[in-house]
Amino acid sequence: MTEAFQQISRELTGLIDKWEVKLALQPPETVGWRRNSQGRSIRQIVGHMVDSATNNTHRIIHMHYQKSPLIYPDYANLGYNDRWIAIQNYQEEDWEELVKLWAAVNRHVAHLIGQVDEAKLDEYWISALKEKVTLREMIEDYPRHFKLHINEISALINQLTIYHDKPT
Repeated sequence: MTEAFQQISRELTGLIDKWEVKLALQPPETVGWRRNSQGRSIRQIVGHMVDSATNNTHRIIHMHYQKSPLIYPDYANLGYNDRWIAIQNYQEEDWEELVKLWAAVNRHVAHLIGQVDEAKLDEYWISALKEKVTLREMIEDYPRHFKLHINEISALINQLTIYHDKPT
């Protein structure tokens, strides 16, 4: 695999290692608050990241053996993210188990990125927005999406800490 993809794999693994511990240490009142612009709690954001990891795992695998363009359900661009979150009820899932699941599925994505057949990098799927997304583009974009949500969680943790530190 290319050095760039090995770097993506290492970067993701490092973020997962750091954030698994940080997430696990968060108190229930912090992870349960609905504070972001979409009304999602940290629990729900972490659940969404699980959904993203599992959907991307399937896309990567399918693009290795199916002909392009791959027709694959596009839950994100159709606005089904919140439906997935609600159906799975991440808000009520055991936090320790959810963090372990988040870490495991994202570690698997990092591993899978390191296994990608370079000959398949131009295979693609068509999004619900009719955009052509190659395997290469999907892999290169995964860290951006991952960090977007990690940064969002970090901001929410800091907001909640500031809020709880204010005198009542």
